Amino acid sequence: MSASSCRLSRPGVVCSLGDDLDTIGRALFSGQRGLTTSDVFTPGRPLPLGQVASELPDDSHWPKDHRSRNNRLLALALARLGDELEALLSAVPGDRIGVVIGSSTSGIGETEAALAKSGREGPLPEDFAYARQELGAPARFLAERLGITGPCYTLSTACSSSARALASARRLLKSGQCDAVIAGGADSLCRLTVNGFLSLEAVSDNPCQPFSRHRDGINLGEAAALFVVTPESGGIQLAGVGESVDAHHISAPRPDGSGAAEAMRQALAMAGLDASEIDYLNLHGTGTALNDSMEAAAVTMLFPTPPACSSTKGLTGHTLGAAGALEAAFCWLALAQGRLPAHRFDGTYDPELPPLPLVTTGATPERRPRRALSNSFAFGGNNASLLLTLDHPTE
Repeated sequence: MSASSCRLSRPGVVCSLGDDLDTIGRALFSGQRGLTTSDVFTPGRPLPLGQVASELPDDSHWPKDHRSRNNRLLALALARLGDELEALLSAVPGDRIGVVIGSSTSGIGETEAALAKSGREGPLPEDFAYARQELGAPARFLAERLGITGPCYTLSTACSSSARALASARRLLKSGQCDAVIAGGADSLCRLTVNGFLSLEAVSDNPCQPFSRHRDGINLGEAAALFVVTPESGGIQLAGVGESVDAHHISAPRPDGSGAAEAMRQALAMAGLDASEIDYLNLHGTGTALNDSMEAAAVTMLFPTPPACSSTKGLTGHTLGAAGALEAAFCWLALAQGRLPAHRFDGTYDPELPPLPLVTTGATPERRPRRALSNSFAFGGNNASLLLTLDHPTE
């Protein structure tokens, strides 16, 4: 095990599959889609969305700077950290605890509602607060809610945001700036993101089909996922991180997958592991033609014999800035329970892609997974890979 590992607590998660790990795990390992069809953001064009149906905390009594759906998702995920959070706050001074969050929407949905209410020319509602749409708002919300005064910031690198937040948490610990970090991500559905991806012609009108020959785009979703990250040994470790930037195109990935492969290569090197030692790979797998083609090339570039793979975006939708942390939580569950997340698609793998061993619904791994790699690839070729390892099978 690498001496540079960091322990990841039991995560707090809320997504379209549920808000407790038992419920989420049942859906994750059985391949149950958490998608509902709605035209709430696209009147007249119903789309499959990974909307959170859980009851979220009431924010009416919060300071108006903090009142947003994004922060309500974070508050529920924070509550789901349970004993890990209580132990942290009682043992570590607030100025030694950091907060790093990844997000791409922050509170923009509330700004959309305010503009719809006021119109183009009218004054904004009295309860409008610009601060809640600032990208720094999610981390500031958590820090103020918990009375934490250590390093506090939000990263926004599109779909790799919260994967990079976990990488940043690791650096804060290794540099000695923090004794613990609350890290993860949150993104909420809103008109801006849904219609923005529609303008790119990247959204499917049907449940997405990652790596299928019939794939025609993504489904969008929302989620929040948080970890307490500490420099302790044992349990499930963030053993390696890898980060790279293609600088190939503003939205399309580098076709040959070299940048994505470099992120995976860095994560393996940091953990001191060979590609052959990875038991499970959580694919970025959006269901778009270019992304899936690039990722299949990247995986087979690095892995002569790829490990069991799946994209969980067919279950949750693409949760954008929250995806990296959410899918790290899915890898945490896979290692903790010794099972693999199912890959949901139409079963017709694209014959033009290098073959990948996708996890079928209900499949049981031949051996207990101990090492999992999770990919997050974003606009601008902003790539991140996280490598999780299980120190003790009894975790």
